[in-house]
Amino acid sequence: MTTLLVTHPSGFNHLTPLGHPERADRLRVLDRIFEQEKFSLLARDSAPRGERDDIIRVHPADFFDAMGGACPKEGLVRIDSDTVMSPGSWEAALRAVGGACFAVDEVMEGKVSNAFVAMRPPGHHCEARKPMGFCLLNQVAVAARHAQAKFNAERVAIVDFDVHHGNGTQQIFWDDNSVMYCSTHEMPLFPGTGEVGETGTADTIVNAPLRAGDDGTQFKEAMETRVLPRLEAFRPDLILISAGFDGHVRDPMASLRLVETDFTWVTRRLVDVADRVCGGRVVSLLEGGYDLEGLAASASAHVSALMRG
Repeated sequence: MTTLLVTHPSGFNHLTPLGHPERADRLRVLDRIFEQEKFSLLARDSAPRGERDDIIRVHPADFFDAMGGACPKEGLVRIDSDTVMSPGSWEAALRAVGGACFAVDEVMEGKVSNAFVAMRPPGHHCEARKPMGFCLLNQVAVAARHAQAKFNAERVAIVDFDVHHGNGTQQIFWDDNSVMYCSTHEMPLFPGTGEVGETGTADTIVNAPLRAGDDGTQFKEAMETRVLPRLEAFRPDLILISAGFDGHVRDPMASLRLVETDFTWVTRRLVDVADRVCGGRVVSLLEGGYDLEGLAASASAHVSALMRG
């Protein structure tokens, strides 16, 4: 069995203003990394367009239509102070969602062991009706609902180690006992959510905030004491990862001090849990990571660990 890499060139066509941290170079550097010999055994496929029926399980139809209509014919349109759309943005967002659902299909059907979807824009800040924080659609949430609708997954777990809290994912699943959302993140930091006491109405929200300056020691402690035991006890049918690499020490967007070996460690631990509870089924989706060198090294470590390298 193999690890699947899902990409699509539309990700390069979501343009952002000069100097914006969420830029197409993020995918270019990953393309170069995955050309290395050590990744020659990856299965590779292109992300299809996301299906409207999949997306509106998470984002109401009027929101979906409004977002498609907001995509400009030329130039850039600001959705908020951080979030923009260019003529290629909607296609990129649809392919990011489609890639996530396709990866779920391949893993749930047993065609591959696990998958990494290297697409942009990211998604975990987008609420059901509110794009924000660079995010236009919430692809990890759509992937979770897709797994439930198509494969009758009774329980899906989402583990988010982006340095920013995934407020959108938390909001979408706040009242849902069939989806567990677990997050490590720096606080205080954008978007301001993610306190320990935010547990959802069914106690399926698990937040493990870290402080500026924390490194792998505190990160591993948060995972070992708060996230991993809850994840294993939940016994999901599928584990989804919101894989943000902006906790890396080089990243300009925050102040954690993680290094590549920390991403290797957490990936291996999540794969170990998946092996015990859900037949190894893991789908990982790219979220943040804005220093190109840190992103490349961290994503390389993450995918190598998915490959059990």
